[in-house]
Amino acid sequence: MDLIRCFDFVFSLVGLIILLPFLLLVSLIIKLTSKGPVFFKQCRVGKGGKDFKVYKFRSMQVNADRQGLLTVGGKDARVTRIGYYIRRFKVDELPQLINVLKGEMSIVGPRPEVRRYVDMYSKDQLKALKVLPGITDYASLEYRNENDLLALSHDPEAFYVKEILPRKIELNFKYINNRNILEYFRIIAKTVATSFAGK
Repeated sequence: MDLIRCFDFVFSLVGLIILLPFLLLVSLIIKLTSKGPVFFKQCRVGKGGKDFKVYKFRSMQVNADRQGLLTVGGKDARVTRIGYYIRRFKVDELPQLINVLKGEMSIVGPRPEVRRYVDMYSKDQLKALKVLPGITDYASLEYRNENDLLALSHDPEAFYVKEILPRKIELNFKYINNRNILEYFRIIAKTVATSFAGK
């Protein structure tokens, strides 16, 4: 087990324990304000191209993903009232600490994509699958307001595939090619700061 995996295990375990009251509160609010399960589980592509289920707090109406994989704009009609806020402050991502604890994800690493978009990767881009996907990375920070960017396009999916996705993968390699403890903690610190700011 490498040092980063050790930190992943400790941080995810301690995080889940400390955040348990808050996670229960969020779960209760979701349950009381919209119909459907508390958690949203979606198949994503992990290390080595292996599929796994990623966990999130449900922020959209049930089966919203059947209407499209991308969320467009801050006021996407599929997003629930409370979902808008938990997405803004990235609270919906907290259940992924379970994925980290299970060894399916890391705290820091490329965001796991759905199979549809991974199938579009070039041979070089597929090298991003050599590491565990993460909850946050440079691409997550730069495209924190991705939904708003997509809302400005007349064809959001084409814009995502041609413009945003290649840039995200490029940023993935910024961490992958310099994966070390210093970078790991730098990205975590930046993520915490921007999440509290709600930017």
